[in-house]
Amino acid sequence: MGVFSLNNFIELSYNSLSYAALLFLLASGLSIIFGVMRIVNLAHAAFFLLGGYIALSVYRVLGTALWTLPVAMVVGGGVVAAVAVFIERYFLRRLGQDTVAQVLVTIGFAFIFFDTNILIWTGDNYMLHRPWPLDDSTVIGGISFPRYRAFMILAAALVWAILYFAIERTRAGAIVRATVDDPQMARGIGINTNLVQMSIYGLGVFLSAMGGVVGGSFLGVSPGIDFQVLPYAFAVVIIGGLGSLTGAVVGSIVVGFMDNFGTALFPELSYFALFAPMALILAVKPTGLFGRSQT
Repeated sequence: MGVFSLNNFIELSYNSLSYAALLFLLASGLSIIFGVMRIVNLAHAAFFLLGGYIALSVYRVLGTALWTLPVAMVVGGGVVAAVAVFIERYFLRRLGQDTVAQVLVTIGFAFIFFDTNILIWTGDNYMLHRPWPLDDSTVIGGISFPRYRAFMILAAALVWAILYFAIERTRAGAIVRATVDDPQMARGIGINTNLVQMSIYGLGVFLSAMGGVVGGSFLGVSPGIDFQVLPYAFAVVIIGGLGSLTGAVVGSIVVGFMDNFGTALFPELSYFALFAPMALILAVKPTGLFGRSQT
């Protein structure tokens, strides 16, 4: 079969890695939020889509030059993060650890954003502009490598490096780790855990919205995209382990490759090829590959 040729294998691997990069931008924030706050945020993909819509408005105002892309990432991520901080402060914080209430409130906001997006940006499908030189491909050995996919991979690698350094090598990261390990003890030594949780929620949503800006030129921006990508985000964090940054990286790569290769090799069994291995992983290690038991 042609799909097993070396060129097709390389193309599929490249596409899988770029898709994994986008999944990491989406799922890393979801994993971090759960690790600190123990909140299963069902509105996370809605923030992803809202970031893409805001980027659409930024492009309409500023044009499609290369420098508009980073501006759209900062503006889209920042605006959506500000909305998320408001939600955390005045809604989620009041719920405590009531999981059912958290699920209902976050999915409720997901539907609110769904209707708001249609009201402001209509229900049309949009594909965000890919600025030059990211709109072209580089051909190596007869294989075409779209440059925008390379940009996605580099962006995810940079985000991982920044997050790893911030969490593992800074005082702020030590405060976050203390809040995760023992929030009561952290409060006892003077750490404002409410501020930490609000900041982490804003950071996690910022990453998701920034992923929406990047993904808007890859998946497009349209109503319903958020509900399509949400199961993949949860597959990433479940496989990798909730609350683990390393798990988010590994889970993104596993899901990205399994989804692309499964769709190419077994299109009629693509969902089975993705979620069956996830079930096997959970059967062996219920907390995920890098997750820790919650006490």
